[in-house]
Amino acid sequence: MNMQTVLPAAIALAGPTASGKTAAAFAIAHHLAQRQRVEIISVDSALVYRGMDIGTAKPTPAELASVPHHLIDICDPLQSYSAARFVADAERLMTDITSRGHLPLLVGGTMLYFKALFDGLDAMPKADPATRAQLEAEAAANGWPAMHAQLAAVDPVTAARLAPADAQRIQRALEVYRVSGQPLSSFHSGGAEADAGRARAITMVSLEPDDRAWLHARIAQRFDSMLNEGLLDEVRGLRARGDLHHDLPSMRCVGYRQAWTLLDELAASATASPSPARLAALRDTGIAATRQLAKRQLTWLRSMPQREVVACDQPDALQRVLATVDRVT
Repeated sequence: MNMQTVLPAAIALAGPTASGKTAAAFAIAHHLAQRQRVEIISVDSALVYRGMDIGTAKPTPAELASVPHHLIDICDPLQSYSAARFVADAERLMTDITSRGHLPLLVGGTMLYFKALFDGLDAMPKADPATRAQLEAEAAANGWPAMHAQLAAVDPVTAARLAPADAQRIQRALEVYRVSGQPLSSFHSGGAEADAGRARAITMVSLEPDDRAWLHARIAQRFDSMLNEGLLDEVRGLRARGDLHHDLPSMRCVGYRQAWTLLDELAASATASPSPARLAALRDTGIAATRQLAKRQLTWLRSMPQREVVACDQPDALQRVLATVDRVT
């Protein structure tokens, strides 16, 4: 186990996509402003990428300027960003923020990052090019859903948290297993001991709906807004760079993957603009993929017993969040 010192005192705000985390984070920062300055650390594997603003629901420049933010726009979409790198970055930032007398506020929906930070990570095997190439060849022949089924046989814990088409993470989990003989989940140091030790100074507030239909409606509304704001043009601009491709972690983010696929179809048919039917299909697949993401996020959250749940679909949700913050600050 990664036996590092106890993490500094902080507030963590988690929840599935479209649960209201961004609004709640700003409310916390402004609520505490006269007592203690807050600095936000993003816990989001998509917000790290520059030039990906619409499809990630990135805070606006004005919002970013109103409260100090970290781990946003730190990577080019050509690069990858890992849980291990996040843990190193977050630990450093939490220490720096605390040294300034400010409060770290960890906000996001990438639950693997939260769990890695709270529990620590054992040293995992390094990337093995030969094994990775073999896995890619098998996936090309059989498809990633078949590889997901293979993962489920050797590491059901990890497989349950991954979508059957999540090529990057399925490949990494199978690579770890083949190189080490151990499932990827065995490298995540979890349990009550870790929760009570390393992260004991962190209060985790989790925004979770009582009614899943409420969240589904918000997801649809937000995806419609992204389409209206120009998601397709944003992805078109990323493709025009010429050095990005659909297998990169950045382009596999929900929304971007579906938009890239549509643009591939248009290019293959030498069509400049999508038909209403194709746009409707993009909307349907994007919303469905986002729902699946939210389902996986909620599964992760249920594995974190230390969290304090606030029903985000209730009228008093924000008041309950602020009351929790008042209690621990």
